[in-house]
Amino acid sequence: MSTRTYVQLIFFAALVVCVGACTTDLEKVELVGNKDTLPMETATDLEIIYSDSARVKAIVFAPEFNRYVGAEIYTEMDKGINVKFYDGQGNIISTLTSNYAIHKTEEKIMEARKKVEVINEKGEKLETEYLQWNEQTGRIYTNEFVTITTSSNVITGTGLESDQEFTNYIILKPEGMFLIDKE
Repeated sequence: MSTRTYVQLIFFAALVVCVGACTTDLEKVELVGNKDTLPMETATDLEIIYSDSARVKAIVFAPEFNRYVGAEIYTEMDKGINVKFYDGQGNIISTLTSNYAIHKTEEKIMEARKKVEVINEKGEKLETEYLQWNEQTGRIYTNEFVTITTSSNVITGTGLESDQEFTNYIILKPEGMFLIDKE
């Protein structure tokens, strides 16, 4: 074998190795390049004030906040939230806490998950693992198991519909024994 053939063989082998090494995993490239997988905005210890006609309606506290913009626009608060709802005079009328929340911007729906707790101004407490708040209708609802603790009862059931103040609520499928006030 001549030196020239030997050099060509080495060059060809090196070319095959280089071409083989340059191939990519298309899924990995798309994941890195996909804007939907990375937040557009990130914040820590965030406070958001929702108001209408210069009156505070709600204040949301979130330890971590990630806003995504893509096919869907949403905000994820994966370290939980604490929301305080206010009446027209600036009094707290209910609170909502959870270990995870997502706000779907275009739909104007917030979903709270994992240890969701709502407390109204009477001190009544709702506990569930999933709750939706519809900003447009001012309603909260779930199809999950719920526990409501009042001053005189602990009521359980599946499914709930309520106003966002958690003052007028209905358990869709109540369970167990509880006292009923005749009034």
